[in-house]
Amino acid sequence: MKREDEGLKSLGKKTNYDYDYNPNILEKFVNKHQENDYFIKFNCPEFTSLCPITGQPDFATIYISYIPNEFCVESKSLKLYLFSFRNHGDFHEDCVNIIMKDLIKLLNPRYIEVWGKFLPRGGLSIDPYANYGAPNTKYSEMANVRLTYHDMNPETINNR
Repeated sequence: MKREDEGLKSLGKKTNYDYDYNPNILEKFVNKHQENDYFIKFNCPEFTSLCPITGQPDFATIYISYIPNEFCVESKSLKLYLFSFRNHGDFHEDCVNIIMKDLIKLLNPRYIEVWGKFLPRGGLSIDPYANYGAPNTKYSEMANVRLTYHDMNPETINNR
């Protein structure tokens, strides 16, 4: 009988942290419910990266929501991957787009969106949002609609 964690390198093992951006940390497993459309959502409230100009740390909550296709991302590998941004210098917009593109490359999802809610520095917070829907499918249209309306009902800001 095949084990659920067969072939996964991080799950259930001692954690070794990579302190530099490393998309090779990401791992995937087979989606057992490929016949269903459903969202998987991850919230990472302790994301950090570095400003590429000043080297000062930036703090954010990163929200990742996707509709899987054949594969799902393994959560511990995702945590380690997001942690690998800790010493990575990039603008907020770049971090969000890099995360999305790395997950597209790994998973080929039906739909994905990544939203970064960065804490303010210098009195200004930046909340970049990126999404993708598989071309020539209903998910492509979904991406267009969600991009258009993604922030029409912004949350009450009580933590920044």
